[in-house]
Amino acid sequence: MTKPYPLLISIPHGGDTIPPEVEDKLRLGKHELIEDSDAFTKTLYHLEGTALRIVSTDILRAVVDPNRPPDDLPPANPDGVVKSHTCYNKKIYKDHYHKDAHLIDRLLSKYYDDFHQRIRQAIRHPGIDIAFDCHSMAAEAPAIAPDPGSKRPVITLGDNYGKACDPAVTRMLAEAFLEVFNLEKEHLTINKPFAGGYITRKYGNAPIPWIQIEMNRCLYLDERWFDRVKMEINENRLIVLRKQFERVVEVFFGRFGKK
Repeated sequence: MTKPYPLLISIPHGGDTIPPEVEDKLRLGKHELIEDSDAFTKTLYHLEGTALRIVSTDILRAVVDPNRPPDDLPPANPDGVVKSHTCYNKKIYKDHYHKDAHLIDRLLSKYYDDFHQRIRQAIRHPGIDIAFDCHSMAAEAPAIAPDPGSKRPVITLGDNYGKACDPAVTRMLAEAFLEVFNLEKEHLTINKPFAGGYITRKYGNAPIPWIQIEMNRCLYLDERWFDRVKMEINENRLIVLRKQFERVVEVFFGRFGKK
């Protein structure tokens, strides 16, 4: 099949930029900001020329989280769309800026709404047949997670229990990951621990199918490839993983087009 494939790739948590609205208000250091983000996923999943459309954001997840409902705010959810605490329960702001309604409105209108507008535009493209919402997950689940303290699989796929995508299509993607990453079946899970976040639930099968992809950070943030003191990543490792993901997409579409 001639590239690009009829695929939309969404990367909502890969940003590393602190927006000017809050740059003097954060209390987190670089280590903590990386810890709370899907670090380097903009490199891992950005298949320019392979996917027909890619939607990502430069903004840190700790500041604005596109994978949350727009009204999902603290204190009801400290890890909501605009957060008071990270997923490791560390305070994000020096003061109570997460309670500033005007600041929240500015952040959402400027960054959150923009991301979702680009998603909606991409969905309307007549050439898009399916979307992947692409993430990474901590090797061991934080306390706030649905699987606190658990060791995670290498890959998790989520289709909101079949509501966002036909389970047969999700299994096609699973088989492609198992083949390309040379994984045993127990190293890949479907809908556990993540069945799909807000993006997958909102846009899944409305009208195109969506699958959330979670890649374990042990694949690239292990000490073999990531220096936690210097905060430096082995770029070659990211390139290897991106090429593997690209091959997953190729294998998947070899089957998806024949479903």
